Amino acid sequence: MDAAIRRVCVIGAGVMGAGIAAQVANAGVPVLLLDIVPPGTGDRNKLADAAVARMLKTDPAPFMAPQAAKLVETGNTENDLAAAAACDWIIEAVVERLDLKQALYRRLAELHRPGTAVSSNTSTIPLAALLGGLPEAFARDFLITHFFNPPRYMRLLEVVPGPATDPELVARVSAFCDHVLGKSIVRCKDTPGFIANRIGTFWLQRGVNAAMDLGLGVEEADAVMGRPFGIPKTGVFGLLDLVGLDLMPHIDASMTALLSAEDAFVRGHRVNPLLTRMIGEGYTGRKGKGGFYRINREAGKIKESIGLVTGVYEPSRDAKLPEAAGRDMRALMASEDRYGRYAWAVMGDVLAYAAGLVPEISDDVAGVDAAMRLGFNWKQGPFEMLDRLGPAAVAARLARDGRPVPPLLAAVGEGSFYREAAGEVEVFGTDGAYHRVERPEGVLRLADVKRAGAPLLKNGSAALWDIGEGVACFEIATKMNSFDEAVLKLLDRSLGVVAERFKALVIYTDATNFSAGANLGQALFACNIAAWGEIEKLVDAGQRGFKALKYAPFPVVGAPAGLALGGGCEILLHCDAIEAHAETYVGLVECGVGLVPGWGGCGEMIARWAGAPRMPQGPMPAVAKVFETVSTAKVAKSAAEARSMGVLRERDGITFNRDRLLFAARARALAMVDGYAPPPKPEFRLPGASGRLAMTLAAEGFRAQGLASAHDMAVAGALATVLSGGDADPVDIVTEADLLKLERRAFLALIRTGPTLERIEHTLATGKPLRN
Repeated sequence: MDAAIRRVCVIGAGVMGAGIAAQVANAGVPVLLLDIVPPGTGDRNKLADAAVARMLKTDPAPFMAPQAAKLVETGNTENDLAAAAACDWIIEAVVERLDLKQALYRRLAELHRPGTAVSSNTSTIPLAALLGGLPEAFARDFLITHFFNPPRYMRLLEVVPGPATDPELVARVSAFCDHVLGKSIVRCKDTPGFIANRIGTFWLQRGVNAAMDLGLGVEEADAVMGRPFGIPKTGVFGLLDLVGLDLMPHIDASMTALLSAEDAFVRGHRVNPLLTRMIGEGYTGRKGKGGFYRINREAGKIKESIGLVTGVYEPSRDAKLPEAAGRDMRALMASEDRYGRYAWAVMGDVLAYAAGLVPEISDDVAGVDAAMRLGFNWKQGPFEMLDRLGPAAVAARLARDGRPVPPLLAAVGEGSFYREAAGEVEVFGTDGAYHRVERPEGVLRLADVKRAGAPLLKNGSAALWDIGEGVACFEIATKMNSFDEAVLKLLDRSLGVVAERFKALVIYTDATNFSAGANLGQALFACNIAAWGEIEKLVDAGQRGFKALKYAPFPVVGAPAGLALGGGCEILLHCDAIEAHAETYVGLVECGVGLVPGWGGCGEMIARWAGAPRMPQGPMPAVAKVFETVSTAKVAKSAAEARSMGVLRERDGITFNRDRLLFAARARALAMVDGYAPPPKPEFRLPGASGRLAMTLAAEGFRAQGLASAHDMAVAGALATVLSGGDADPVDIVTEADLLKLERRAFLALIRTGPTLERIEHTLATGKPLRN
């Protein structure tokens, strides 16, 4: 039997079902999206059609590019359920009611092909209950695949097979979700809430209760639960606003009904009159009139927060923790002030709860940590936090408080849950022994490489690593991986080392963001002391370094993920190939801070568009495309959109699973080694004065609409001069060196202007562009 998954059916076009369908389509796989026929309507596919239309307007977008929506076929469960039989995987994502789910399964049991996977996206109903009374043949093909919302952006997928589920079917679905959809798979046991929601909802419960008990405001509680623990700044109350306050009573009811009376979640459950009142008045969070936080528009868009004791909204105030406690969970937990007491009341309980749930929810400590990192965006899972705090110290404090110490926490004793041995990570198991943390085949992490050996080259801003098979990796290690002089110097040295000892080079980092571009803070400092020569040296070093990269005698592959802005985009444009993570947000954004690309980005983008399929011939079409993109500082919101912007070419690759990106980039580099030759130097025919005038007039149109300022016009004029070739005529040949000279001249002129310096300063202070 052919086991490939080539077509998927999703039943249930609510937020989750539609989002799952969108992610399947993002991966290039056709998907059938079904929902019920709404009563009293002639449009039988109304719910599914509306879901697709809604997602095309949603921000952040469920679709990585609008064309992905064309892969979603809509229908309804009355007329089109039989079409699910032609699909290789059927995902049920209907409302969380057992009777409705089982009624659907009975219909599916009659029509689905044996060996076709059927899964539920449930997060509250046990698998055993879902399968009650259904045929054994159906049970063999059934499992739970619990996606997290939003499905495009959340990497966690909890997979729960039943005792009768075919292991080969589980492996097939897991492999598809891993390689094609980009999910990190965590195997869970069939227990309430599985892993992430079991621990995460307990954390939310404790966070709310302890804040009320200890008299903390919502800002104070969120400050404690945020940065010190590596948890998103939404903390507890901000997260409740995000997911919806009205969801919490349903989760609480489900968990208390499913868990034993002795479970800490059940014992800590209490009815919250304030929460009940807020939901009744429509304060359900961001989707309603507000929640624990709200924007008071009647008072002039003032952010307010609700008093947990008074129930009255007041202007929100930032909470500042003591300096040490605000940075480090150990200092915070050791503090005896109200913040320290709150931190221990919440996280002491959470860490003890998590330790006590192994092996009930999972036999794998590393899997529990992964679920919390990927499902709740914690930087560290509970067992990693315990290692930071010291498992023995936490156990001793629990004992001093007269509370039971979980057996697993007692068993690890003075040791740690993770340790390094011979350059590899080992994790403490429920059997009392340490076991190697296995990476799936095709996963290569730079962190593992760094753990196992020393860098080939290193300074305070970058490093060069041997990642095996004759390939080296250049890693930027500054804040936001920005480029400074030290990065460019090490890049120059690295090219020499790679040429002598390696076959190819990959530009990559394990960090969340590939690169935010040039270090604007250093540039602003140099401008403020009129060190214009230093600015010119940096521009020249970037141009020389990136061109040396482009013409190196070996293939170079850029492997971005997250932000790749400004110089971060330009270095990618100089690589022989790009292997991008699907969630790469890339663009030449220099015009947003009053500059133009200065490290060769203009010429590389012109060359890309001039060579694009179906691009009209002549000097103007490619230049106009580049002007439109660069002058507006457009940033692609996915790798798919980066391809439509011309940053990625058709031959470049997109990897959906972040953990597989470095491996895929290395493989792409190795595939280019045989017969490799550096690219020829391009020669451009640019539109000259007439093209410059056309671009300037286009910018004037934006100004006439009030969409561009006077300085926007100055920046657009400088960009138009570069892209048109300066004083060249359309018949003249403009070399790459000529374009670099034009870029350098425009960049150095703009950075001396007051409005550009104001833009840089404002962006550094606020993270937002300034229109001046």
